[in-house]
Amino acid sequence: MVLHHGFAADALTNWYHPGVVAALVGDERTVWAIDARGHGGSDAPHEADRYGEARMAADLRALFDLIGAEEVDLVGYSMGAVVALLTAVEDTRVRRLAIGGVGAGIVELGGVDTRVVDPRAIVAALTADDPDSIADEGVRVFRVIADALGNDRLALAAQASSRHHDPIALERIAAPTLVLAGDADPLATRPQVLADAIPGARLAIVSGDHLLAVGDPRFAALIVEHVA
Repeated sequence: MVLHHGFAADALTNWYHPGVVAALVGDERTVWAIDARGHGGSDAPHEADRYGEARMAADLRALFDLIGAEEVDLVGYSMGAVVALLTAVEDTRVRRLAIGGVGAGIVELGGVDTRVVDPRAIVAALTADDPDSIADEGVRVFRVIADALGNDRLALAAQASSRHHDPIALERIAAPTLVLAGDADPLATRPQVLADAIPGARLAIVSGDHLLAVGDPRFAALIVEHVA
């Protein structure tokens, strides 16, 4: 199993601390929970052309090659969900797919829903000299998370300015897909629209907003069930 976290998070905060890794390892699976470029312990260049979910999808395919995986169960959350979808479109090694933290924005905008949070405002928050000057609480949280985790804010700003916004050929996804959405997640509104766009996909609703949905015990349990 390969797990890809969301923007401004890392493997520890997205997968280890909420108990997702423990649930999957307890199901006797080998789990690779990576830190994406610009996040956690991975390299963090500042050039925008080094980022974007399509580049991260290429990183995942390189990982599959590196570990010699003939089949992979792939899980992605938020930004990582976009990466996972792009990977599943191109790579037949994806056996099962589970995505969370996204909804109709994937179908309508080609990525994380920028109608909810303007990426330009995220860039401004990440590059502001004084965090107290950030008035919008919706983007302030990204600055707070970045500072708390010690992430490179300029690297995160480069990713925010390079987000994916082109149509994704969801109809080409052959892997059985589970769509997970928090019932109070503004970035995962109308998730049925996304599930309907992926052949045979199944939707499950868990409790929580964008940050807390992964902590609902049903989140990990539903993934374990899906890949069984």
